[in-house]
Parts: sequence; structure tokens; C-alpha cells
Amino acid sequence: MQDVTSATELLVQSSNTYFLLIGAIMVFTMHAGFAFLEVGTVRHKNQVNALVKIITDFGVSCVAYFFIGYWVAYDTTFYSSASELTANNGYDLVKFFFLMTFAAAIPAIISGGIAERAKFNPFLLASAIIVALVYPFFEGIVWNGNYGIQDWIEQTTGAPFHDFAGSVVVHGVGGWLALVAVFFLGLRNGRVKDKKLIAFAPSNIPFLALGTWILCIGWFGFNVMSAQTLDGISGLVAMNSLMAMAGGIISSWLFGKNDPGFVHNGPLAGLVAICAGSDVVHPIGALVIGVVAGWLFVTLFTFIQRSKKLDDVLGVWPLHGLCGAWGGIAAGIFGSESMGGLGGVNLVAQLIGTLGGILVAIIGGVIVYGAIQMVVGLRLTEEEEYNGADLTIHRIGSTNDD
Repeated sequence: MQDVTSATELLVQSSNTYFLLIGAIMVFTMHAGFAFLEVGTVRHKNQVNALVKIITDFGVSCVAYFFIGYWVAYDTTFYSSASELTANNGYDLVKFFFLMTFAAAIPAIISGGIAERAKFNPFLLASAIIVALVYPFFEGIVWNGNYGIQDWIEQTTGAPFHDFAGSVVVHGVGGWLALVAVFFLGLRNGRVKDKKLIAFAPSNIPFLALGTWILCIGWFGFNVMSAQTLDGISGLVAMNSLMAMAGGIISSWLFGKNDPGFVHNGPLAGLVAICAGSDVVHPIGALVIGVVAGWLFVTLFTFIQRSKKLDDVLGVWPLHGLCGAWGGIAAGIFGSESMGGLGGVNLVAQLIGTLGGILVAIIGGVIVYGAIQMVVGLRLTEEEEYNGADLTIHRIGSTNDD
């Protein structure tokens, strides 16, 4: 009997490790989606920079999160021996890998907003600081109960702040950090002609669409595998992700008037919004959440394109910041039993947690980007921006016609 029990425990441990490893790999592939979405949106002279930023940010994020960020969030380090680290089939190591891919999504989100005029090394430094300190500070509050804030929210409202897969923790924080960076950078040169704002068309719609497809596929690992163990897996999460994605597509198609940029960002808006409540809302509720998210993205992206103070190239603030905030709040509405959800959520708790994430992102962004701006600056010179980040920073273009 003891042998059977041991064999069963080993099977459960190894299965959980494998399950989470697949999730980590799926979220890792999403970074290719971030890259191609940006490559397809920016002008040709900035395509190489988009690719290099995403992969370099990932490497820096991995190291920053390994040595500092994971410790800040979960009070856990990896300084013990390899024999200890491989306990339970190395589950704790794979858990780090999975959560690190979430952390690395923050710089990938920001990258799309600051495209075409940002210095390379200063923003790489900012990414390291954000992933080491700013993001894990809020991550630890929500997902590890740090500082007793979740306990206080639960005592005050009757439920803790619920964010199953990171509508606010990942996307909201990333989007509001991007807003601060975009504000510091200002408009790209050439956006204003004869006192009128000029829009730059995407350089490559097929690449943009490819980025969306990669992200959509990987997102099911992002959401479903957030259960982190096989016994916690739920088909409801997959179904809700699918319905929210569909709602975002339909909504962005209708309100975006067939614009391919809107249509291919719509599913992402729906998926961002459903992360928080994907484990508790009804599929019809998920559809509504996605529809609202698609409308939010189209409306707010159109609004900021008319702003002379904000130049968010990929619309990451409306897509991740606002749709992420909507997702956090929507979990408190559609997750309630009265709306067909599983319950265990509270709208006031969701409002508090969502506002908390926005506050952490704005304050952290102002400190990090403000300090770097004062010391070394954040923006390329006018001549460097005119020549493009590809030739200025990387000394090579995206294509060679010789």
C-alpha cells in the first residue's frame, strides 16, 4: 500500500510539473506574438528595434526576476543546492519559469507604447527595475498576501481582491506603466503637420495579424495554466477565454468599421479583460466582458490618437491598462452568483484592488522613468528618430534589397 501511495504521489508531482511547464512554454511563445504585433505596427525603419527590444527585455527580465523580483513577491530564493531545488520533480523551478513569463510581459507591453523614439539602454534599465521591484511588489500583495492588504480587503468587503490570471496584476500594471512612459516621451516627430495630427499607418498587416494569432493561442496557457496544478484545472476558464476573445473580435469589427488594426487587437482586448474572472464568470458574462473590452479599446485608442500629449503607438494603455482595469471590475460584477457566476467575489473589493494596481503602476512609473529621464534621458535625438531606431541603434535595417 505504501508503494502505491508513493507511486501515486510521484505521478501527481510529475504531472503538475509537466502541466505547468507546458503553460510556461505557451506563455513564453506569447512574447513572439508581442514582437510581431509591434513589428507589423511600427514603420519599416523601426522593425529591427521592435524585435531586439522584446527578446532583450525578456532576458533582462528573467535575470532581474530570478535574483530580486521573485524574492520580493514570494520571499523565495534559489540559493539552495540543486538537489534541494529538484524536490517534487523541480515543481518550484517550473513555477518560477511560469511566473517569470508573466513578469517579462510587463516590458513587452510597455515596448509597444514607447516604440519608434525611445532610447534602448535606458529603457532596458527601466525594465530591469520594474520587473525587480515595481511589478513584484503588487504581484506579491495580490497573489501571495504580502503586507496583509488582501486580509484587510477581505475583512472590509467580505472577499479578497480576485485576479485569477492577471487582468490587473499583469496587464493593468503594464498598461498604466506604459502610459507614464508615453507621457514622458511625447509625440513622435512628424505626427503634427500644419497643426493637424497625422497617423502613421501600420507597416505590415500580415505580421500584425501573425502577432495576434500567436498571442491568442498562447493566452489559453496564460489563463488555463494559472491554476498551476492539474487538480485546479477548469474547462470554464478555457470556455470563458474563448467567449471573451470572440466578443472582442465582434465588437472591434463593428465599432472599428472593418479596420484591420482594430479587428486584430479586439481579441486581445477581450482576453486581457477576462483574465481576472475567467475562473468564476458564466460564459455569457465572459462574452459581454469581451464585447465591452473591444468597444473600450476602439473608443479610447481613437481618442488618444487625437491627443497632442500622448503617442501610444500600439495603444497599449487602452488595450492593457483600461481593458485590464475593466476586467478587474467586471470580475466583481459577472462573477457574482446573481449574474450566473460562481460567487466569492465582491465589487468593492475589485474596485479597491484595481485602483491599487493603477496607483502602484503610476507611482512606480513616475519614479523609475522620472529618475532615468533626469540622469540619461529617455528619447532619441531628432536626427536619430528621423533615421529610425534600426540604423541608429542596431546599425542594420529589417530587409536588404541588394
